[in-house]
Amino acid sequence: LMPQLDRWVITTAFAQYKRRHPAGQPIGTCAINLSGASVCDENFYEFVVEQFDIFKIPPRGICFEITETSAIANLSQAIDLIRKLRNLGCRFSLDDFGSGMSSFTYLKHLPVDYLKIDGGFVKDMIDDPIDCAMVEAINHIGHVMRIETIAEFVENDAILEALRRIGVDYAQGDG
Repeated sequence: LMPQLDRWVITTAFAQYKRRHPAGQPIGTCAINLSGASVCDENFYEFVVEQFDIFKIPPRGICFEITETSAIANLSQAIDLIRKLRNLGCRFSLDDFGSGMSSFTYLKHLPVDYLKIDGGFVKDMIDDPIDCAMVEAINHIGHVMRIETIAEFVENDAILEALRRIGVDYAQGDG
């Protein structure tokens, strides 16, 4: 059912985006998670193009998020879909990086705009030097590849300040 659910989410999100960003208003970003099943759906790209045609929203306002594990499991399909949608102007985020069977080798081949650092490392980085080193390493490699980084699970000011010192681009969480 995931492809059907993803399609419903996209249709609903695009409709809301159009209402919240009328023509002439500053463009915001809407991040939409995609399942591995949609990444592999051979008709998914055409569906997304059709939704852009229906709702007349700017593709640069949409950032699709795919998890590292689903991207690696479906590498060729993921690369193909990412390239096609980026050519329209969409952006992509590789979600939960570092949480699964990660390999920086795969990252070299995925044309993403953002690298979301898994919150499992971020939430304990103040007290755990290994987690802190993992966040620093992922942030560094992302920046070397000209990929902006986003830290998940930023739950307090201390974590936020540590991320600022490291140079992480964005933070997501209560902090």
